[in-house]
Amino acid sequence: MTAELPDVRRIVTGHTPAGDATIVDDGPAPTEVRNPARPGFVLRNLWRTQESPALVDAPDTIADHEGLLPAEGGTLIRVIDFPPDPADPEVHRQQLEATFRANYADADHTGSDREQPHPGMHKTDTVDYAIVLHGSMIAILDDCETEMHAGDILIQRGTNHAWSNRSDSPARIAFVLVDGSATT
Repeated sequence: MTAELPDVRRIVTGHTPAGDATIVDDGPAPTEVRNPARPGFVLRNLWRTQESPALVDAPDTIADHEGLLPAEGGTLIRVIDFPPDPADPEVHRQQLEATFRANYADADHTGSDREQPHPGMHKTDTVDYAIVLHGSMIAILDDCETEMHAGDILIQRGTNHAWSNRSDSPARIAFVLVDGSATT
């Protein structure tokens, strides 16, 4: 198994009773989800807003978050560590199914009635900013894919997609999900 990446540090600002800017929390991510069926996969939810415009002094409720999607009208930031894909495609498919069952039951897999380019394909009515922090990842869409490296940013606009780590070391991506709606 490959080595894990360093812990994620979350720093949250706020105000003192006198109104001065200060740091109110500095430490590890308050939530960390690991799935034994997918060793090396680590999901950390860091913060969420539950409305727009966001209340800048809203309490920290990230520990209450479940699923993939942000609240209606809200946002969510998470960091995910992706281990290298298993060499065996069937093992990879099983790992992805277990991950989606355990962590993303609210993900839309409506395309599963047709041939998909990857077993992790899903879609959400969100605008996502996917920022590669470490390593490289493949962003897979219905008709193409692109390799992303540290510093690259993908703007995901409600399209069917999946992620693949075809390297031999872990990769880390920060995702900012913004609730949206599909046009019809």
